[in-house]
Amino acid sequence: MRRLGAALETALVLGRVSNLPTVWTNGLAGWVVAGGSPLDPALLPLLAALSAFYVGGMYLNDAFDAAIDARHRPERPIPSGRVAAGTVFFLGMLLLLAGLGLLLATTATSGRDPTAAQLHGLLLALCILVYDFRHKELAASPLLMGACRGLVYLLAGACVVPLPSTALGLAALAGFAHVVGLSWVARQEHPLRREAAWPLALFALSPIVGLGFALAHPLGLVSWLALVAASGMALALFARRRPGDVGRAVALLIAAICLLDGCLLATAGWPALLGPSGFALTLLLQPLVRGT
Repeated sequence: MRRLGAALETALVLGRVSNLPTVWTNGLAGWVVAGGSPLDPALLPLLAALSAFYVGGMYLNDAFDAAIDARHRPERPIPSGRVAAGTVFFLGMLLLLAGLGLLLATTATSGRDPTAAQLHGLLLALCILVYDFRHKELAASPLLMGACRGLVYLLAGACVVPLPSTALGLAALAGFAHVVGLSWVARQEHPLRREAAWPLALFALSPIVGLGFALAHPLGLVSWLALVAASGMALALFARRRPGDVGRAVALLIAAICLLDGCLLATAGWPALLGPSGFALTLLLQPLVRGT
């Protein structure tokens, strides 16, 4: 039993599962903005597919970064000897394939043409692989990370309608901008990683676009105000830069993705409540599995 518990803990840490609520609200927001019902049973396999893509991407991130983590983060599962890099790589690829398979289940459940969803899924898998393989060397890696998140919205929407609407494109842009900003902040945790701050200007698009959606319902405005407050608090921590401040800022910005989704979900009314709920759940899970 002890060995099983240790294996489960390693799996959760590798997958950074505390961040999964942000993926679920991304998928729900893309689905709803595209015109899907939040009560549609086809939504469940979609969220499972997005979870597989995310966890698979996190596994591959550790597999590709094993040598770097051995020098800078020896406590991670691979350099600490808890699991082999080859095993993590195999499981990561298997999860990406599982994500593509679950997309077929999503479209089969809803009776829709799977072509658009599969194309978006393949593009998402490709972006994940490119990011995991090269993100340490590329100064533009925040753009790749943002593209992965933006594609989540487009993928969810493609499971409803084959072509994205303007509203769905704006939702994807907001998610892209938010994650570009937080990825840049995360890269500054190491002093040698100080770079041009242009991603923070892009980050400002997130609350601007979010406000346009939030005005559709009072619950959306609650999410928007919380998004602005959480983002401001995170940036204040980043500017202060006491020990641990950058890590706390990143964790807060990750959780705030759910608040952006709450703004987007305001177009459907009550589902906007799921944004703050996802934000709270992410914060509750982060002490158990560190959100990075």
